[in-house]
Amino acid sequence: MAECDECGRYENLPYQCRRCGQTFCAEHRLPENHTCPGLSEWDDPSGVFDSGFDDSVDNRGGQSSGIIERATSTGGFFGYFRGNLTYLFLGLMWVTFLAQVVLGELLGLPRLSASLFVLRSTHVEYVWTWVTSVFAHGGFQHIAFNSIALYFFGPPVEQRLRSKKYAALFLGGGILAGLAQIGFSFALGDPITGVVGASGAIMAIMGVLTVLNPNLKVYLYFVIPMPLWVLTFGFAALSLVAGFGTLNGGGGFLGGNIAHIAHLAGLVIGLVYGSQIKGNQRAPQSLRFGGGGGGPGRGRF
Repeated sequence: MAECDECGRYENLPYQCRRCGQTFCAEHRLPENHTCPGLSEWDDPSGVFDSGFDDSVDNRGGQSSGIIERATSTGGFFGYFRGNLTYLFLGLMWVTFLAQVVLGELLGLPRLSASLFVLRSTHVEYVWTWVTSVFAHGGFQHIAFNSIALYFFGPPVEQRLRSKKYAALFLGGGILAGLAQIGFSFALGDPITGVVGASGAIMAIMGVLTVLNPNLKVYLYFVIPMPLWVLTFGFAALSLVAGFGTLNGGGGFLGGNIAHIAHLAGLVIGLVYGSQIKGNQRAPQSLRFGGGGGGPGRGRF
């Protein structure tokens, strides 16, 4: 028995699509019934019918368009990342962290590292840091716990949203969460703030999953069972107390080196988006999650 990747129904005799490799019930087994990404290849005559010597075939969009289509199709190099974006993001997180270590510690260039990877209130115009700060982290413990969370919560959400929407959720949630933290710091009169970390993006993912299946059973620290909504809103409550505890110069419960407002912003984004797609998506019934926390350092989240 297997679960249909389109509707979540359990099927005794599942069908596997030859084009995308996913599993479907009888109702969704045809490529056109599960919006198979491989169907896009049939919209490109040069990628399907062109034998390489027949100039009569219409190459719509030009040569570069055909190359892009073939590279991103199910048989192309980048086609591998379709359905595996969680692992791509995990890889980018660790590559970015390694670059931070090399530049900041081994080569002694912390200012260059900050300019490349830290979203700073003093240089918000460095637009590349809006993205790179999502993958950068403030220490090994920080990236390790974020990696655990993304590893467990990312794949089921990616499976339901498909790769393009999932990528938009992860990157959009992470970017907006970081900018929200910067904006909040400005509102408090703190002109110097730096933000790094993927927790805003991860909270957006958790928000979507919480809306789709609030009673999803998760195992905190791999041992303590609880419904997902308890974990999500419990963490949100701590972030709320800690984040707004910085008002009037207070340090806030849990300390002031974690970007709690970014957590909340990411969660709100996920909850809002999840409410828009609820009813069209299904979620798994249990997950095991080992919790985490950030080490010292400004703006880790």
